[in-house]
Parts: sequence; structure tokens; C-alpha cells
Amino acid sequence: MDEKTKDLLLLQSVPGIGNQRIRQLVAHFGSPREALQASFAKLLQVDGVDKKLAGKILHDRELRFAEHQLKFAEKHRASILTFWNAHYPESLKRTFDPPVLLFQKGEWLPGDSISIAVVGTRSPSAYGTQVTEQLTRELVKTGFTIISGLARGIDTIAHRIALKTGGRTIAVLGSGLDLIYPAENKKLAEEIETSGAILTEYPLGSKPDAANFPKRNRIISGLALGTLVVEAGEKSGALITANYALEQGREVFAVPGATTSLRSVGTNRLIKEGAKLVQNVNDILQELDSKLRSLRRLETTSLTATPKNLSEDEKKVWDILTDEPQHIDTLSQRLGMASFQVVSLLLTLELKDAVKQLTGAYFIRAL
Repeated sequence: MDEKTKDLLLLQSVPGIGNQRIRQLVAHFGSPREALQASFAKLLQVDGVDKKLAGKILHDRELRFAEHQLKFAEKHRASILTFWNAHYPESLKRTFDPPVLLFQKGEWLPGDSISIAVVGTRSPSAYGTQVTEQLTRELVKTGFTIISGLARGIDTIAHRIALKTGGRTIAVLGSGLDLIYPAENKKLAEEIETSGAILTEYPLGSKPDAANFPKRNRIISGLALGTLVVEAGEKSGALITANYALEQGREVFAVPGATTSLRSVGTNRLIKEGAKLVQNVNDILQELDSKLRSLRRLETTSLTATPKNLSEDEKKVWDILTDEPQHIDTLSQRLGMASFQVVSLLLTLELKDAVKQLTGAYFIRAL
């Protein structure tokens, strides 16, 4: 592991600091090391850093935590991806609150960006099981990576069928990589590691606390082009994943169920509120057609060619834009800049025909 990863672990050890604040510190000072070496007065110049947090950064960071995580990662054959790492999932970077650090076993590949999250109840009916198996199998055969949360029920079925069909699958945990939950899925996790990846934002040694899982769900939806909910009760955690997908500008798909089934209350409501009703895999493919074409075009065209005559800040904005719409708030948060600064830079880039503004304060690269 490089020194930057160690420095980010050191920042992460500061109580209550959060992902967004770490990104702001790095954006302000230029590197995690500079942020760690900053004086109390200079820390207070960072937007959102008050006297209490500045004091914690100076006095409450734990070198032992950082060193322990690095040794633990090596012991468990894990890697740690930083937000600035070239291998960090690009789709997750474009969400509002991506983790600064992702702990990984196996490997996330660029092709995994063509993916669907498959989620649902932990106690599926025979109907839910059959539909999950059928749709997962067809999605894998079409070239999709399957993303889920390794939970009992729909998650487990989706992971198993993806592997059985010869596809790739990604499991996102609500615990450390060394504490697989539920324990009965340890062998499944090992299989996923060889044909995909196990990912988590929680440091090694983190227990699967109930509060971790709703937050974890934003990563499941953030990695995927869309989220498919097969069966979900009225208060199912799968509905949290669907809500995150909507906030992230991703597609939400739902399988209809009997009006008398408690397991379908959530999915039927999603459809009523505008989720795409799914009866077969073609319903998903048709809805994602334009996004799939965009991703494939990215692989074959020169979207990466930077326009000439850009200032340093304009280039920073350009570098994080793609042809997938991103909201001004997301761009501001990712860049660690105030919204008015980003708006000004985007306006200049638009005048240079480098970016295009869409409705609702969303921006893309101009093709």
C-alpha cells in the first residue's frame, strides 16, 4: 500500500470526519499528507471544518488504526482503493457520497460498470425465487455483472445464479471484509472473490451492525446502471436501495406481485410511483439501451481527449465529467469546491463548447 492510502486511513480514524469532509481537505490542501500537516489556523480555512473538528484532526487521529488496517489487509489478501485510484469504480464516483476508501477482495473490473443491482426480501416466495433465477440468468447471458448485498434470500439467489451461469458478481458488505454476514455465506463470498469482488467501506474488523446496512445500500445502487427489486415488503431494506438509485439518477425496476402478497407490497408501490415494471429481461434492456450505447461508445471513441486552452480548474471539472448526467451538487461535492465556483467554471466550459447543460442543473461532456 502507498503512503497516500496510509494518510487517508489516518484521516478516516478522526472521529466524526466523514467522506465529504476528507475530500474537501484533500481538495483544499492538495494531498492527505498536506492536510495532516496543516496547522489549526489553516484547517479552519477549509469549508465545513470548525474548531472542534480541527482539534480532532490534530489530536485524535490514530496512527495505530492506520497501521493495523494495512497489516490486516495484507493478512487477508485485501486491497484498499482510494477515491483517487484509477481502479476505483467510476460509476460510484459519480454519486453524491462515495466512500473515500473501498476495501476489496477480488477485483472490480472496468467492464463491471455494465451492471444491475438485484435486491429484495430475505424470505422470498417460490415465485420470487423463480423470477430472480430467471432474470439473473438472462442478465448475465446478456453481459451484465450482478451486484447485491450477500444477504439471505434474493441477494444470495442472485449471487449464486450469476456464478452458476458463468458471470461476474459483486457483493457489497455492511461489515469488514473479515466478518462475512451472514456467516452461512462465507463459502459463497469466497466463490464471489474469484469471479468478481467483495467490497465494503467499513474497515477490517468492523462488525455487521444494523445501522451499517441502510448506508451500505447507496453503494449497491451507486455501482449499478439500475436497481431491480424482485420482492420487497412494506419496510424492506431493498426499498432503501431503490430510493438511493433514484437520488443517484439511476433506473429503478420492479417485478409485480400479487396484491394479496405482503412480500410484494413494496414492489407494487414502486411500480405505482413510476418504477419500470419488469416482466422479462427485455424490459430492462429497452430502458437501459441509451446508457449501454453510451458506455460502449466510451470504449471506442475519444471522449477522453481534453479540449485545448483549459485553465487548471476547468480541467479538473472536465476530468470528472462524462456523458452520464451529473448534478451541480454532485460535481461541487466531488471537486471540494463551492457551488458558485463550479457554476462559473461550467459556464466557461459551456462557452468553449466543452460541456452541455441539461434540465435540472445536470451537466455532461459535449460530444
